[in-house]
Amino acid sequence: MAEVDTTTQALAGLTERQQRGLIEVLDEVRRAESWSWQLPVLLRERCWLRLSRTPLTELHRWLPPDGRDEAPELVHYRRLLQQGMDPLLAQQSCWREFGIEDCQRALQDYWNSRDTAIHGWTAERYRQLVSSYRERIERGITVVPMLVLARKNSVECHQLLWITEKTPVMRHTCA
Repeated sequence: MAEVDTTTQALAGLTERQQRGLIEVLDEVRRAESWSWQLPVLLRERCWLRLSRTPLTELHRWLPPDGRDEAPELVHYRRLLQQGMDPLLAQQSCWREFGIEDCQRALQDYWNSRDTAIHGWTAERYRQLVSSYRERIERGITVVPMLVLARKNSVECHQLLWITEKTPVMRHTCA
């Protein structure tokens, strides 16, 4: 129920033209014969009242996912800590495995990325979007992901909504 309310709220500011475009995109996905990287993803910019679409293959160019915390050096270090290794020994092990410079660069990139507003759009969230999209399409569900983009200079995250044929797209003006 909360997801429907959130989706309805996110769609509330769409113009009639954008609402018709949303219906057309759903029709296009329904007609698609199978999963494809060419299927559309919608990007909603609330501040500019803009709703755009991009093929999934281009999404990483329009909205690059941040994967700095997935650097091999950091993943290896975390794995060693999970195995119970002392942090200093784990760091030295990483230095031997990857080199001091690469470990320092990965750590520096990681901390610098914390100063950059990525709005929660990580490589993991990107992969989840792709796998969920594919799984739903392969099950025969007509669905289009819409990313409601966070406002610039805010701490909010980009919000992922799944638009289906049951999503209340058109506003009803009759009471």
